Amino acid sequence: MFVDNVTLILSSGRGGAGAVSFRREKHVIQGGPDGGDGGRGGDVVFKVDKNTHTLSHFRGAQHLKAKNGQPGGGRKCYGKSGESLEVIVPPGTQIIDNETNEVLLDLVEDGEKKVFLQGGKGGLGNVHFRGPTNQRPSYAQPGLAGESKEVRLELKLIADVGLVGFPNVGKSTLISVLSNAEPEIANYEFTTLTPKLGVVATDDYESYVMADIPGIIGGASEGKGLGLEFLKHIERTKFLLFMIDLANYRTLEEQYRTLQLELKNFSSELATRDYAIALTRCDALSPEELEEKTQEFLNLIDIQANDLGKTYAFNEDIKAFCQDVYEYDTSKPFFVLPISSVSNINVESIKYALSGAVTKVRKDESSC
Repeated sequence: MFVDNVTLILSSGRGGAGAVSFRREKHVIQGGPDGGDGGRGGDVVFKVDKNTHTLSHFRGAQHLKAKNGQPGGGRKCYGKSGESLEVIVPPGTQIIDNETNEVLLDLVEDGEKKVFLQGGKGGLGNVHFRGPTNQRPSYAQPGLAGESKEVRLELKLIADVGLVGFPNVGKSTLISVLSNAEPEIANYEFTTLTPKLGVVATDDYESYVMADIPGIIGGASEGKGLGLEFLKHIERTKFLLFMIDLANYRTLEEQYRTLQLELKNFSSELATRDYAIALTRCDALSPEELEEKTQEFLNLIDIQANDLGKTYAFNEDIKAFCQDVYEYDTSKPFFVLPISSVSNINVESIKYALSGAVTKVRKDESSC
């Protein structure tokens, strides 16, 4: 089961108490105090593991605690430190204060480890309190209490390409054809109830990650449908692919404008992300109808064919428009491409077109 939001109370361990002890041995006249210190309480540590893809292993857990430190002993024996609590989370997890909604940690790198709560310090044994005026101290320090905090763990999937579209426009079909993902596919809306990730391999050394989220409808940013709950999963994507259905009862412009509006209402930053457009189910139209609809759509969104050019070789019956991969205008889509995942039309083309866009975005990020 996919779980992307859990609330937990986390507590570090309490320090162990120092010992009150005196050395008493035959023939040792002035043994004196020899109480050892208590052990330190265990820390709460977050660890990022890319082999974990959900927060479902925290379901049912309410309070997670690190181990307490052990008390000190006689003969200056130190107590054992408490075992730290290692909380394993997938990349993209945010740790949020449940009271103030402040983001305390943002964990994105695999293998990253962060100490979140430190364990309490162990108390000093009575050996530390011996002095000229107090040869026989009969007290020791108690261990300090650990820290405790109620937090909310929120998972935001990390992907290179995020698929955005209305329900049942072919997002799941495309990711199943291009990648190793196996989403549920059916001929009704909202078959995708949870986000899906897939790795798209372009050759032996190059690949990118694609994220499919539940369909977005008008008003998703206000809580309608499933979009609001899962829009956060494309906040970390480098590139967006708008999927617009040529055979949908909604017009192409209505689909496009609604998706843009919902993204902008949800996140102004997300609305400015680099993007491309896939016109799905192109096999449902004749070549003439497809060319007419595509050109009409380009005119509606104020794009001329020569603005984008033709840099990829597509099916002869289909006209597709792409910008130069290294010099494209970010205010316009990187490409507008009719596709059919079922009929395998332009599937290879869109795979490599997206790879070029992702490569460009990655280079831009590394140069910053």
